[in-house]
Amino acid sequence: GFLMQTSEMLRKICMRNLVRKYCRGLTAERKAQLQQKVVTSAIFSGKKEGYLGSLSQPFLDTRLKENDLNPKVLQLIRGENIKYVTPVVKYDRNGFKARERLLVLTQSSAYVVEMAKIKQKIEYSTLKGISTSNLSDGIVVIHVPDDNKQKGDVILQCEHIFEVVTKLCILANKQSVVKVVKGSLRFRVGSGKEGTMVFTVGPEPQVFKDKTGQLTVV
Repeated sequence: GFLMQTSEMLRKICMRNLVRKYCRGLTAERKAQLQQKVVTSAIFSGKKEGYLGSLSQPFLDTRLKENDLNPKVLQLIRGENIKYVTPVVKYDRNGFKARERLLVLTQSSAYVVEMAKIKQKIEYSTLKGISTSNLSDGIVVIHVPDDNKQKGDVILQCEHIFEVVTKLCILANKQSVVKVVKGSLRFRVGSGKEGTMVFTVGPEPQVFKDKTGQLTVV
């Protein structure tokens, strides 16, 4: 019994040393990757289609460089540390028209940017929720407070959905507010009104306004 206890203790010490050695040998970049992927797993594992396929794809620090942004935009958000920039498609809350935009994540806020204009700013401290579907689409809805400062929730389509949501969660420190929904979700249009988005499976991916006025994501 004593020998077995000693053997078990030695095994644990050996394992601890191996883990420590492995962690010490990690580059800062590799460590950051692992930390991000742990968050992605906690949010999406077993919940969203495409998650397993995303495991082998490293997250990039950013999809666009800071100097890809218009100087006017840089001027407007000066003093904030820009952490991540990616092209997105934004859907209008009313007519659901698709617009090419940039999503800029700083240390304290998320910005939806059109060329030289900031279309919407969401301070992380006010962020109410982040919703995605359980299917393989790249739609993310950023839920904001119902107040005069905000026009309504932000509907975006992202090519790198797992990366975008993970970066947003880590920067905002709001992992707990992410929902992976089935079937449909409600979003705020502004001034107390709500809209509905429906997620469905079909032969080809598309996003359109159906006859009932709902945004349908196939």
